[in-house]
Amino acid sequence: MTDVAAPDTPETDVRCAPSIRSQIRHVVMLVNPLSGSVGPRAAGEAEAILADYDLKAEVMTLGGGDFDKTIAEAFDAKPDVIFVLAGDGTARSVASKAKPDGPMIAPLPGGTMNMLPKALYGTADWKLALKRALEEGEPQAVSGGEVQGEYFYCAAILGSPALWAPAREAMRTGKIKLAWQYGRRALKRAFSGRLRFTLDGGEKRRTEALVLISPMISKAMEDPVGLEAAAMDPSDTTQAFRLAATALFSDWRQDPAVSTRPAKRIEVRARSKIPAVIDGEPLLLKPEAVIRFVPKAFKALAPKPPSAEDSV
Repeated sequence: MTDVAAPDTPETDVRCAPSIRSQIRHVVMLVNPLSGSVGPRAAGEAEAILADYDLKAEVMTLGGGDFDKTIAEAFDAKPDVIFVLAGDGTARSVASKAKPDGPMIAPLPGGTMNMLPKALYGTADWKLALKRALEEGEPQAVSGGEVQGEYFYCAAILGSPALWAPAREAMRTGKIKLAWQYGRRALKRAFSGRLRFTLDGGEKRRTEALVLISPMISKAMEDPVGLEAAAMDPSDTTQAFRLAATALFSDWRQDPAVSTRPAKRIEVRARSKIPAVIDGEPLLLKPEAVIRFVPKAFKALAPKPPSAEDSV
């Protein structure tokens, strides 16, 4: 743990500290040097950046088996904001612990997919995201979803297309052999069963896959009234493969085999455990799962999203 505090005698320092838009006086930054693209020098680089600002900053390194203990210490310090430079799963975990009444959370892009950081800061550069949060950030209520104790703030993919996520990540990192193995496994399971689901207690439907998008990511909703539920219904094998690709690589909402609508409670059933990817993290859900919309999941420190008037 390193304490980086502003000098007691600023008049002797000729540098002009960058302005902080929000009323931030104390920050804690969690750094996992082994995660994604973080690297062993990230903690020192973070200390150097934070030293330029007029605030008290503590940089804590996540490592070994003390993840939970270090995260608990970060909350015990009662900072105004906790920055997280780690994997997607760690960022989700810290955000879920904060809840709406906890400190603001700023998840920086330090994982592989970085879905939440990119949505909040519009960049995969953690140093730029850190500066944007400090200089342009405001408290932003982030909504999301919850399933079997796991929270997501961007998107959840349930069903066979979720099986392609590990193959995609292996291909992205150059692990061709591993990608092929994941792809073969996905191919074998792709058509083994369909999901049965209901939206807000409505009629029961079947689908190859169900994608749930938070209002922060959704292009179909202007207000946080629920999760955008998109059912993928391929009519044949070729179309199923196309959907599996577009679900992970492009804007599948434009696909004619996809229908969407908002929902606050989604019930899903299958004959076996349901493969899923939530905010980039693969996992298996129980054969019966309930996904609920969380209107105010946590407070983020992030630049205010542009309004419709700003984009005109």
